Amino acid sequence: MNPLRSRRGRTALALVAAVAVAAPASALAAGGRADNTDAAKAAIQGGKARNVILLIGDGMGDSEITIARNYQAGANGRLNMDTLPLTGAYTTYAVRKDNPGIPDYVTDSAASGSGWATGNKTYNGAISVLPNEKPVPTILELAKANGYRTGNVTTAELQDATPAVLASHVIQRDCKGPQSMAKCAKNDKVNGGAGSIAEQLVATRADISLGGGKQYFDQIVQAGQGKGQSVLDRAKADGYQVVTDANGLAHVNPNSPVLGTFAKNNMDLEYVGPTPTREGTAPSRCAINTARTASQPHLQDMAAKALSILDTQTKSSDKGFFLQIEGASIDKQDHAANPCGQIGETIQFDYAVRKALDYQKSHPDTLVVVTADHGHTSQIVEGPTQGYTATLRTNEGGDLTISYATAELGGSQQHTGTEVRIAAGGPQAANVLGVTNQTDLFFTMRRALGLDG
Repeated sequence: MNPLRSRRGRTALALVAAVAVAAPASALAAGGRADNTDAAKAAIQGGKARNVILLIGDGMGDSEITIARNYQAGANGRLNMDTLPLTGAYTTYAVRKDNPGIPDYVTDSAASGSGWATGNKTYNGAISVLPNEKPVPTILELAKANGYRTGNVTTAELQDATPAVLASHVIQRDCKGPQSMAKCAKNDKVNGGAGSIAEQLVATRADISLGGGKQYFDQIVQAGQGKGQSVLDRAKADGYQVVTDANGLAHVNPNSPVLGTFAKNNMDLEYVGPTPTREGTAPSRCAINTARTASQPHLQDMAAKALSILDTQTKSSDKGFFLQIEGASIDKQDHAANPCGQIGETIQFDYAVRKALDYQKSHPDTLVVVTADHGHTSQIVEGPTQGYTATLRTNEGGDLTISYATAELGGSQQHTGTEVRIAAGGPQAANVLGVTNQTDLFFTMRRALGLDG
């Protein structure tokens, strides 16, 4: 076995003392401070979950969470994601393709997503294939094969790394459509492969897939069934309801698969604001992005619709669902050194977390996990740095100075190799405690759903 593949079944139950839990009002120790002991004990459940909801904040390290919390809720406030009862951290490294025994300490979203999707470490750029380019089953595919309903929601292109790892297998993440296969000859349908990410997403047939990336669904199938048609037309012929705006999403029939593609590429941002400079900026507020039209649903709307559809589909079944929800442009705006863009996407992601937690309240047999795929660049600093800074005026009236220092402005700020937060509640949530490996999440979710394979 690869020594960098994580041990299965790690629980870290001995670290319960480190758990951050919202204690009941009656559990007060001397001095009026909450004693979380009983609440921590109550939060630890084994057994099986009917549903799993996995929420991924792309690039959402501790700095990104803290920046959004400070801006939105205040330094002593709490986001929805802060209220999950059990919290740990996990490591996020990839491995070298030419020598998988050696770590690549800074992962991209493809390798990290493949980690929780399949339980295996792989190389940067890989979409649910091993370093030897062999495809391995994903948590969504296993859930579907075991009779669960499935969903995949993102604010990025549906062909982007994080949603792609659930429902496709290609050797390079850029192979998004049938006319974009130059880096994936062995996966190309022309050469007898399974096809592009877009084609495989349709073939995998999740019950609901929502996001951007329409340009790749509009590409023309080059070989096999549907040759000469667009991927989107092929999806319609295969019985998908295809929707392209918020109104269409609001009126879908829950009884047949839904493919919602709401933007040519990534969906539009929630907030706009100042561009960082070498000298810093005067304190200012973020603004709503007026270029974002009502035709695009927000992430919380897509999350709510996915939960509603999957709940309706499973009411009369003994099996529930698996759903992944990604806030994708936290990462993308961190790359762009855009503090307000980054904050707005984190806040909207947090609203989606609230939708999941609200669902869990009435369905306590649901495992909810909130985590990130990797850390990123932004840092809270005292004032201007050697990089680029901008200062925002928070909701509580404080000045929040944010620095980006891993690339020149206009370039792409870099990921970091730090461990990131993982928080959970529900059956099997105790397996996030302590410091685990990103691949451990696959086994936690598989155990929770009782999946074979």
